Amino acid sequence: MSDPTGLIIAVVVLAAATVFGLVRARRDGRLRSGRGDAGLRLSSGELGESLGERATLVQFSTSFCATCPGTRRLLSDVASGTPGVRHVEIDAEERLDLVRRAEVMRTPTVLVLDRGGRVVRRASGPPTRAEVVSALELATAS
Repeated sequence: MSDPTGLIIAVVVLAAATVFGLVRARRDGRLRSGRGDAGLRLSSGELGESLGERATLVQFSTSFCATCPGTRRLLSDVASGTPGVRHVEIDAEERLDLVRRAEVMRTPTVLVLDRGGRVVRRASGPPTRAEVVSALELATAS
């Protein structure tokens, strides 16, 4: 006869893992305003490149990130097709100071900055083209 307590614990752990997976899948790659980003500004000195005249797409990547190359292509394509918008990629492994300051927890993380370097949107995970375009409209509205 098996231990009923062990079975209950296993079911609870499985249910919790399923809920976590569903929540993460729903939020993955969504460009949203982060409460912790209020007032966060990144300068061209911190990024190592100049800011875009209208907006900047900042991507934090790592060498082991499977979705970072696709995100890089998407952001580069959107930036090259949008006047005044730059795409800057940051190697998270080399820039731990900036990773901590921007509170990056995973890669890719994408920050959409307005022309002054203020973070207006953030995505953890690869965003869609429509979300990037929408976030750029918000960033360039001011």
